[in-house]
Formats: sequence, C-alpha cells, structure tokens
Amino acid sequence: MKTGEISRRYFIKAAGATAAAVALGNFAAFPAGCGPKKASFSNKLPIPPLAKNSSTDPSKAVFELTAQKGTSQFFEGKSTATLGYNGNYLGPVLRAKKGQQVSVRVKNMLDEETTVHWHGVLVPGEMDGGPHQTIAAGSEWNQSYVINQPAGTMWYHAHPLGTTGPQVYKGLAGLFIIDDEVLDNLNIPKDYGVNDVPLIVQDRRFADDGSLLYLNATDDDLHGMMGDKMMVNGVINPVLEVNAVKMRFRIVNGSNARIYDFRLSNNSKFNQIASDNGFLESPVELDTLEMSPGERAEIIVDFSGAAAGDVISLNSAELKIMDFQVKGTAADATSIPAKLTTISKIDEKSAAKTRTFTFTGGRERAGINSLQMNLKTGMDTIHETVKFGDTEIWEISDNTGIPHPFHIHGVHFQVLDRNGKPPPANESGWKDTVLVHNSEKVRTIATFGQKGIFMFHCHNLEHEDAGMMLQYEAK
Repeated sequence: MKTGEISRRYFIKAAGATAAAVALGNFAAFPAGCGPKKASFSNKLPIPPLAKNSSTDPSKAVFELTAQKGTSQFFEGKSTATLGYNGNYLGPVLRAKKGQQVSVRVKNMLDEETTVHWHGVLVPGEMDGGPHQTIAAGSEWNQSYVINQPAGTMWYHAHPLGTTGPQVYKGLAGLFIIDDEVLDNLNIPKDYGVNDVPLIVQDRRFADDGSLLYLNATDDDLHGMMGDKMMVNGVINPVLEVNAVKMRFRIVNGSNARIYDFRLSNNSKFNQIASDNGFLESPVELDTLEMSPGERAEIIVDFSGAAAGDVISLNSAELKIMDFQVKGTAADATSIPAKLTTISKIDEKSAAKTRTFTFTGGRERAGINSLQMNLKTGMDTIHETVKFGDTEIWEISDNTGIPHPFHIHGVHFQVLDRNGKPPPANESGWKDTVLVHNSEKVRTIATFGQKGIFMFHCHNLEHEDAGMMLQYEAK
C-alpha cells in the first residue's frame, strides 16, 4: 500500500466502524472462516529463552541477533513461513543491568532490508534502530550503548520504512529486560520463567494451509491488521501451569493493531506494578487493563485462593487469549509491597515549549498535523527540532474517528492529563506509548536527554507504514 492510500477508505468508513469497535471494546471483527480449525487450549506456553551474554566482564553485555527466515508449525501438520531472530519466530530475551555497556551485533540474513528498533531503550539517535539505521540484506549492524534507565520490560522489533507491519507480523520482535538495584531490593516474584513470566500477546490470521494472511480483507487498511487466532509467545491457544502463588506477568502488546482489554475469567483483581518504562510508585489494583500496540505492563496475579484443577482464563472483551491451570499449593515468600519506587514528577512550569499534534485525515491524506511521512523522500525532512536537554509538553489529539497509540522514540514521558482530567493511576509512571481515543486530547511531558533524529508515530503498524509518522531532531 502506497503512502496516502490509507486515507480514502479510512475516513469514509471511520464513523460506522467506530460504533462496532466500541461495542467490541476494540476495532471491528476480522473476516469469519479464515484459517484452520481452532485448537484446544492445551498447547504449553513456551518461555522465551534468555540470549547468551558472551562477555565475561560484568560491566558489559554482548549479544548477537540474526534476522532470518524460518518455518513454524502453529497447527499440527501445517507449516508456516515465518521470520525470527536466532530462530523461526520471535527472538530471545536480551537482559542487561542499569549501568552496563550493551553491544549488539545484528546480522540480516533476509532477502530484504530490515532494522532493529530498541523500543523503550534510551539510546542516541544513531543507535535507535529506526528507519535511519537500515541493514541491507546480507549485511550487519554493530552498535553499543550504556543502559541508563530504571528496571523495566522493553522490547525490540523491526522498523524499516514502509514495511514495519509485515516484518513484525511475520515474527521479527523480542523482549529486552532491564534490571537495577530497585528491583534487587523488592520482594516481588522475579524468578524468570517460574514466577516471572513474559507474555508477548499477538493476533494473527491464517489461510487453510497454515500460511499467514496479511492485508487480505477490505478494511485491513482502516483498522490495521488483526487476526482471528490469538497467540502468546508464538503459540496459539496456550496454557500455563501455575501453582497457587503470586505470579508476575510481563505483558507486551505485540500485535500490529489490536487494542486489548485484559481481564481474568473469574473477575478477580490483579495488581499492576509497572508500565512501559518501569515500576509505578505503588501497585494499582485493577480488574481490567487496556493496552494498545507497543505498550507494556507488569502485573501480579495472586492465585493463592485457587484450588488445584482450577482453570482461569486471560481474556479481552470477546476474545479468549490463554489459560492458567492451577496445579496445587506451593511455598510463596514473595509479597506485593505498598511502595515500589519513587518517581519524580516533571513540573509543567519547567517546560520550555508546548507542541500540538493531531491525528488527522481527509479524502487524500491521513497523518499527523495533516503531514505524512513520504516513503521515498521522507527521511530528508525534519518535522520538529527540539533543544537537547529541554523539557517540553506534547499535546496529542485525535479526530479521525478511531483511536491511535502515539509512540515517541528517544524519550520517556509522563502523562499529565486526558481531556483535562488526571490520568488513571496506572498511567502515572514513565511511558513511551500512549493510547489517544477519538475526540480526546492527551498531554504528555518529557525531558529530551538523547541527541539525534528520532521518529514519533502511530503504533498501529499499518497506519505507520502508510505515512502516519514524522520525525524530530534533538540537538
């Protein structure tokens, strides 16, 4: 799809589509009858492996990633062509500590160019891995940077200009976990793969032969690519066996376009302890958790009240995502502390400038402030220039008829308000992606502490690929 082609159907159909979207708690439904017969929820949830750190120096973390073609079996007896890092689909978990020097050698074994964007990791512009740092087929990219941010769940994914959607959809994504001394001193679940489990949530659409379908339905450009099969950690219909203990889940909305409204089937509450870029000051008790593409959240679910044999599902609106099957009781010395960390609030009075951005569109254009990223010459245009070290308020509005997740590279921000009202408690921490609903204005504040050229865009990947993306330079 070429730049600008999104706009005509996007805005002609937006009003009718929004009503259906609200009714479902998300965008409108996918085409019926696509793909093989749905499997039962009996597929064991895999735990993404930790990437090997090849350095013996504790101050360094050295990794290798290879973007490669693969073949996956999501359905018995059916093979699916996929992409992955160091494997067939998705990639290993990179894990580093605050203060460590991280070096990553990325090899591109695909037959097309790609990039690797460190989503949520604060790095200079030349290390960001956006469309500026393309890796040609058969070549590699070496970069190095120091981790200087709190513990949290970040991720990495392909981000080439105009083809981010299909590359991520086929599997080019993985987690990047950061640790620090604050985490070390908390008595929360933190035994990776045991009571600290990542959940990379994605939806995909398949043909009857098991192949992935992409942009094959009429409204895929309007809503973004959404599927009728739910996947977690690369497996359809997964189940995770848990003991009746407290479990920490690092949830990543790795879908191209779908917005989730996570809840448990028994209507029990859970505690959110972290948002995109680290811990909240205190746990926030919730019964539902809205997450748009690109957002991350860490939650603790206490299964201690469940009995052996109980099955509790993780759902979103009309969708069943996965099952938790309770095995039995076990010792649990972890706790949910009343205080997690301290977050210094940025004073609005310190802002040197306020910028306004609006998701816009008309018959021929869909973009931000009526501007689009040109897929041929767009990298030559700097849309905004920010003074390095300045604090700014960015106001983001939406008048397109459907919601958009707004992602800024190179900074962590705080949400000041939504339509003039304080944000919910679970949006009171550090973030890099925020969902902006239709007819809503969200104000954010950030200090720009990284130099270079960065993107800001809608994190609905099909919207991004169609031009709903601009860039700024901090200097």
